[in-house]
Amino acid sequence: MANFRFAALRKTLDRQPLPINYPSDKASDYYGSMTFNRSVMKEYLTGESFKGVVQAMDKGVRIDRNITDQIASAMKAWAMNKGVTHYTHWFHPLTGSTAEKHDAFISPIEKGKAIEEFQGNALIQQEPDASSFPNGGIRSTFEARGYTAWDPTSPAFIIQNTLCIPTIFVSYTGESLDYKTPLLKSMQALDIATVDVCKMFDKDIEKVYPNLGWEQEYFLVDTALYLARPDLVLTGKTVFGHSSAKDQQLSDHYFGTIHNRVLAFMQDLEIESHMLGIPLKTRHNEVAPSQFECAPVFEETNIAVDHNQLLMHLMDVVARRHHFNVLLHEKPYDAVNGSGKHNNWSMSTDTGVNLLSPGKNPQENFRFITILANILKAVHDNEELMRASIASAGNDLRLGANEAPPAIISVFVGDQITATLEKIENMPSAGNLDTTTEKDITIDIPKIPEILFDNTDRNRTSPFAFTGNKFEFRAVGSAANTAKPMFVLNTIMADQLSKFKVDVDTLIEKGLKKKDAMFDVAKRYIIESKSIRFEGNSYSKEWEKEAARRGLSNNRTTPEALGAFVSEKSIDLFERHNVMTKTELEARYSIKLEKYTKKIQIESRTMSDLATNHILPTAINYQNRLIENTKGLKEVLDSKSFVKLSKNQLNTIKDISNHISEIKEYVEQMTEARKKANKLDGDLEKAMAYKDIIKDFFEIIRYHADKLEILVDDEMWPLPKYRELLFIK
Repeated sequence: MANFRFAALRKTLDRQPLPINYPSDKASDYYGSMTFNRSVMKEYLTGESFKGVVQAMDKGVRIDRNITDQIASAMKAWAMNKGVTHYTHWFHPLTGSTAEKHDAFISPIEKGKAIEEFQGNALIQQEPDASSFPNGGIRSTFEARGYTAWDPTSPAFIIQNTLCIPTIFVSYTGESLDYKTPLLKSMQALDIATVDVCKMFDKDIEKVYPNLGWEQEYFLVDTALYLARPDLVLTGKTVFGHSSAKDQQLSDHYFGTIHNRVLAFMQDLEIESHMLGIPLKTRHNEVAPSQFECAPVFEETNIAVDHNQLLMHLMDVVARRHHFNVLLHEKPYDAVNGSGKHNNWSMSTDTGVNLLSPGKNPQENFRFITILANILKAVHDNEELMRASIASAGNDLRLGANEAPPAIISVFVGDQITATLEKIENMPSAGNLDTTTEKDITIDIPKIPEILFDNTDRNRTSPFAFTGNKFEFRAVGSAANTAKPMFVLNTIMADQLSKFKVDVDTLIEKGLKKKDAMFDVAKRYIIESKSIRFEGNSYSKEWEKEAARRGLSNNRTTPEALGAFVSEKSIDLFERHNVMTKTELEARYSIKLEKYTKKIQIESRTMSDLATNHILPTAINYQNRLIENTKGLKEVLDSKSFVKLSKNQLNTIKDISNHISEIKEYVEQMTEARKKANKLDGDLEKAMAYKDIIKDFFEIIRYHADKLEILVDDEMWPLPKYRELLFIK
């Protein structure tokens, strides 16, 4: 049986998980035990230094360098009590993953002795080599200097006996070379703009925080099978593979009973995450076989982003203990659902108000409608930039594939809120404005507790959907750094709310009352942004036509989408709010195009290698076996019987020959096309060549290879098949 073809390889691995000593069986006892959180700081820091850190975390006050030695000493003492020997500045370079350079606490002294020390200057700033990180032309290769600087708003943590200090990463000339820097700046811009608007409703509001609750989808595959698939190892996805007779058609995996091996992995992942203060709350089977999801509760966006990056690292480490590998590619398998990362975004005030929660009275609902109108207007005016923020080679394969939102950005708000917005459109003035959006309806089923409707249904096909008290950006890719779409969303909202304040003040100066001015501007935004709202099935072809009629963009691929980052409009937007400069935006544009090209290039080279060195030799060997069998039949059968009985063998030999010939021809053409594309000047030109020319070969080469998979003897096929990869044993 095919399921046992790789049994010998599986047996080469020690399948016993590594022993882990956890501090307690009770999660609340060890939650955050590996983080330098507020309670730990209060214990270890002096009153002065604790106050300085808290003010930095809560109010953005710069920490006085005079107290950094105290903070560093306390952090070292706490870490060493946990068995830590090294420290590192942990940052998010533009590779999309995280980076770290470890230094020991040890410092030599006289007489061959040593002491452990960690001083304030090492805490707040370091100088990693910046030359090998993507910089988009900001730095020359020979100019290596870059700086990491401590971000006190995100707690330091311990992982693998190393103290990790979250930092930003900037070049010698000050440009950001990471994702955290623009994220922090966008949060500050959003805070300032939103507070100005909130004070129109409540003068006690002094600060607004964007919150994020991400949902992380992923696949697990047995390590032995993973190692037997060079395409999974090199690209994170399968470049060949015929569909399994059974995959997700029955929807029996979704929310099904979790396999015991997978559950053991999930439990270890949760324990590791909880020790690091990552508030994982939910786990379940996803739609495709061997696909799963985990999700935490909401956190402030900066910390949530750090936690998601850390979680992706933990997933890889913990999975290996259980002889799994995690696949975070957006589309690791053809013809089954890919994986996304749903970013649930909201804003809350220092007075405890969620600005995206419909209120309990007209005044609170007027505030909600005002914020909502600005969100609709911001997305409407910047839909191409929103699309660019989630662009990647992997996500291109998932978006619009009847499993994920399309590349067309639209907003879903639900029937009830839509009715409210339409009511406002037809109101001549604020008058006795009553925008109550509560839905006083219940479902009455005998013996079942009362079920209350939310104020909106959920639309899983919408890329940006309102889900009751938050917006869910469903189009983010599973491997993405969540900071990318978040700093874009924060910035466009900061810009829109700033414009709202100006527009309202202008009308007030003309003699309108504040409430009337706010209503008039909000109403105008609702009308002007109406084309971005869509309540139907975003997967449908009809919506694609309707979106085009409305003038919405449909940038299907990354090279098409990324241009929005460097438009004059976007450059002005980011510079006006001090989030990114033109140089930084152009650098990111160049880096993203280059990354897209290299991803497709690696996939193309992997496909060529597998086809030439694995699939074709196997097919030829099997073909030779059939030829020998056919010759043997001819020797023992009379001519009439031979013609009748050898028909299937001869047809199979011809089919195999045809597929071998086609694969060889198209692989050679693809290789030549790749050589030509590599000689092109300009990042965009090269990326477009890979998109329009190189990728066109993938489908046809795969078609013939997958046909060979079902023709060649199962025992001879060199790669684990989908029916083996997708079903965990």
